[in-house]
Amino acid sequence: MIPFVSRVGPSEQAVWIKQLSAAMPDEIILPFSALTLEQRLQCDVAIVANPSPEDLMALPALKWVHSVWAGVERMINELESPTFSIVRLVDANLANTMSEAVLAWTLFLHRDMPAYAKQQADQLWCPRPMVQAQDRRIGVLGLGALGRVSAQRLVNNGFSVAGWSRSEKHIEGIQCFHGKDGLTALLRQSDILVCLLPLTSETRNLLNQQNLSYLPNGASLINFARGAIVDDHALLAQLDQKHLSHAVLDVFMQEPLSTGHAYWSHKSVTVLPHISAPTHPVSASQIVASNIHHYRLTGLTPTVVDPIRGY
Repeated sequence: MIPFVSRVGPSEQAVWIKQLSAAMPDEIILPFSALTLEQRLQCDVAIVANPSPEDLMALPALKWVHSVWAGVERMINELESPTFSIVRLVDANLANTMSEAVLAWTLFLHRDMPAYAKQQADQLWCPRPMVQAQDRRIGVLGLGALGRVSAQRLVNNGFSVAGWSRSEKHIEGIQCFHGKDGLTALLRQSDILVCLLPLTSETRNLLNQQNLSYLPNGASLINFARGAIVDDHALLAQLDQKHLSHAVLDVFMQEPLSTGHAYWSHKSVTVLPHISAPTHPVSASQIVASNIHHYRLTGLTPTVVDPIRGY
């Protein structure tokens, strides 16, 4: 018996339990609320989606939990000295979905779609200068599972791509930077900056006034990572001053984005409702099932999250 511990709505929870049960016919998947006291005392593994810390603490025998999402920073921040390990979802399908979104919105900016939308509103017929893909410099912040695939997809579509990561990496066809000096160097050469970083104590507010100012005049930003990585006030200032031309934002400090927020009406901002790479219950459930099956056979957990790094 495995509990599904979450704060998602009833309908979304039902979908997850249905898919997880189909992927693990030898296991019984129950919502946390349906567990008896005896069952809570026996659970050694749980499947989670934005779980309440109090619910997890009510499972004293837990050895590890498997998130159905790639991002687990909220769980790490809310838990105080957990006695169990956390495994996040690593889904190749998720990486492909993200790379598709990165390519789509990079092309949106590369081909001046925001400018043409403004010209249409003004009934202005005016072809704009064409920039070839190899002359458009794309910077990718984060070269993990999502960033690496996204960067490669951009390379495959002819763009000049560089990437930055916390530690040194080497990827064929991609200029790789790391460390503080490397971040500045990457920003200075990025016509379009794509943020795919995990949210950690080191990346929180990373794209602040100073770092955004390093971007070339007229550069654009795509944030598909976490809202807290970007300083909202600094970004709005850079857009208002025309130093940056456009921002495509799929993640925010508060979600859903609050009514009346400046992003909604800003002419140089595209707001998306956190849809760049949604987790697909079918593929995610199969991965979770495989990891739990392996654990049942061997007693070994998958790669766990480093609580210090946050991923």
